[in-house]
Amino acid sequence: MIPVLSRHWSQEQSWTLESYRRHDGYRGLRAALDMSPDQVIELVKASGLRGRGGAGFPVGTKWSFIPQGADDTSEAHYLVVNADESEPGTCKDMPLMLASPHTLIEGIVIAAYAIRARHAFIYIRGEVASVVRRLRAAVAEAYDAGLLGRSILGSALDLELVVHAGAGAYICGEETALLESLEGRRGQPRLRPPFPAVAGLYASPTVVNNVESIASVPSILLNGSDWFRSMGTPASPGFTLYSLSGHVTRPGQYEAPLGITLRELLERAGGVRAGHTLKFWTPGGSSTPILTAEHLDVPLDYEHVAEAGSMLGTKALQIFDETVCVVRAVARWTEFYAHESCGKCTPCREGTYWLRQLMERLENGDADDDDLTTLFEITDSVVGKSFCALGDAAGSPIFSSLEYFRDEYLAHFPGDGRPGGCPLDPAKATAWS
Repeated sequence: MIPVLSRHWSQEQSWTLESYRRHDGYRGLRAALDMSPDQVIELVKASGLRGRGGAGFPVGTKWSFIPQGADDTSEAHYLVVNADESEPGTCKDMPLMLASPHTLIEGIVIAAYAIRARHAFIYIRGEVASVVRRLRAAVAEAYDAGLLGRSILGSALDLELVVHAGAGAYICGEETALLESLEGRRGQPRLRPPFPAVAGLYASPTVVNNVESIASVPSILLNGSDWFRSMGTPASPGFTLYSLSGHVTRPGQYEAPLGITLRELLERAGGVRAGHTLKFWTPGGSSTPILTAEHLDVPLDYEHVAEAGSMLGTKALQIFDETVCVVRAVARWTEFYAHESCGKCTPCREGTYWLRQLMERLENGDADDDDLTTLFEITDSVVGKSFCALGDAAGSPIFSSLEYFRDEYLAHFPGDGRPGGCPLDPAKATAWS
């Protein structure tokens, strides 16, 4: 497959408007303006594009939930791009915005036209200052070129685009917590219903999409839905960015059709680091249940990964070899989720605190069978019972690691007068902290 999103990343000053226009930039927007908003939505629906932020919900269907009326509807519609990339192991949206911000901006203008929005926001983590600067410079270029603002490309479309830098919180990756933060309140998830499509930003109909989801739209408008469906699988069509990190020879971003396997991606990335073997991996960041070497040939699309007992999520493939202690890795993830819990609901606030304590006892070799039973029970009281998906995220690595590596947990117990702790040879073990 010829790369689409990352095709021109390596070219000199790929982030400029001039460079983007040399490679068919904003031609997709011109094609969209020759269509009606409803036709644009139907084209995106026909392409089968699914959200690239985790859940995989069809993008065109999400757009169609917005109440549609006359173009001059008095009710404000908003488009919000979720660029709060927070999932451990995920690093695809930031490189995309850094190397080709106009791909995202063009997608935003097309999406805003389709849902009849006159205001759009990009909510991005404030810590990535270089990306924020790059994005704001690209937005300024687009305004100067008449691609944002009033009468875009001589049409009746007006659009104001704001780049909003958040303070940095994992919980703001949840779309309703993001909207709360964007409105100036503490980032905590809202009760649903009503859903954002009915009452989102400022209680108005709002679409919230991930960066990669929106950035995939211009190529669909330019090349058509059949072209997009020629890649990927029937249920998960198109291309996507896979983030490979950890114990891999060449970590980085790999663009490929949905349905590629980890074995194939590792071949592109030079395999697991020399002299070592794959032990376990995450298909979509630390919030997705871990998989093992027996899952190397599972197609990386939404359906097959779910059948394997995990989720595709953000396609953050974290690779761990045999030197990593599973208990220690899960303990670090649990510490992260306990820190990032917003504290709104009791199951997550209290549950993640106690999960952290128990994982620390297990890692240090101070736990016994009763502690392991308690760990399972508390995890079960958090997963599916918390206000948002953060509780599920905290429990996924615990449940899945107990399924595949229960013996490694048991090996941490003290016995025969010896202290407990990691059973791996300290001289060979890789630090994971």
